[in-house]
Amino acid sequence: MRVRSKVRSRVGKLRVGRLRVVRLKVRNPRFCNRGFTLIEMLVVISIIMVLLAIAVPNYTHNVLLAKEAKLHQNLTTLNKVIQEYSLDKKKAPQSLDDLVTAGYIKFIPDDITGSNTTWQTDPEAQDADNTAWDPNQPGIGSVHSGSNETSSDGQPYSSWTH
Repeated sequence: MRVRSKVRSRVGKLRVGRLRVVRLKVRNPRFCNRGFTLIEMLVVISIIMVLLAIAVPNYTHNVLLAKEAKLHQNLTTLNKVIQEYSLDKKKAPQSLDDLVTAGYIKFIPDDITGSNTTWQTDPEAQDADNTAWDPNQPGIGSVHSGSNETSSDGQPYSSWTH
């Protein structure tokens, strides 16, 4: 007795009666996830390097401008507080710590150098009668930066008064 097979094999296809099943070609797993080619990686790295070459100088310039703006603000605040202290107490502060202990500021802000100990103090200016608030104890009239560096506009930070 001869058995007739209902399944006939063709390349890539199986037939079972009227139902048609398509056999998927299975790839070798070694080649399925190959990753990126060397050229693709070089192109991506080159694009990233070009973007960094544009962004880093802009970033460092903006950081410098932010530090200078902070210095301007700190100078303005300190000089304003020194004036307020002098007007309220009828004498100039002897040190910047006097401003903190009297409650005019919470802490001495940092200079552009990153330290609060580099501020340079100027003696108080004498009034029209050439007398200080307290001639026996002349105090601080104003402050300026103690940094030797030059600003982005070419002037030394130590020449800034506001």
